[in-house]
Amino acid sequence: MTQPDPEASSASKAEPETAEVEDVEVLKQALAEETAKAEANLAGWQRAQADFINYKRRSEQEKEESVNFANSLLMLNLLPILDDLERAFASIPTRLAKLSWVDGFKLIERKLRATLKAQGLSPIKALGEPFDPNLHEATRQDKGKEGLVIGEVQKGYKFRDRVIRPSKVVVGNGEEETEIYEGDA
Repeated sequence: MTQPDPEASSASKAEPETAEVEDVEVLKQALAEETAKAEANLAGWQRAQADFINYKRRSEQEKEESVNFANSLLMLNLLPILDDLERAFASIPTRLAKLSWVDGFKLIERKLRATLKAQGLSPIKALGEPFDPNLHEATRQDKGKEGLVIGEVQKGYKFRDRVIRPSKVVVGNGEEETEIYEGDA
């Protein structure tokens, strides 16, 4: 009978341990690869989700801008009607000003203005204000304090803090108004 070789038995024991260590290393490497893939997929999903949220926000903003643009065009088209009503009321003779139908038209004008104001339309204050090219359009200069709006030719309006029609104004040129003295004649 032959005796087992002690070196052979230790080599066979080392061989399974080496195989197990190699298997563990292969598994660790595979796990690391799968973890990297999972992290890449998660990052891609997060980017796609952020892109979708940005798309939604941009889409809502564009929709709101379209509605505001359409509303501002409607307001702009209604402004000549307000101008005509103002001119009509300014030209009513005093003997007719107290008639009930005139009061009825004035009520209609006030309701129209209130409705437009509720939608975001507001007049631009011009008289006595410093000239601002963002709000005013100078039609001419006249004697008066320099850079100050001294007359309004056409009323301007804003729609939700955006100028849809600038005020057409007369601006002071810095010359003092001269008073005519007629003496004791």
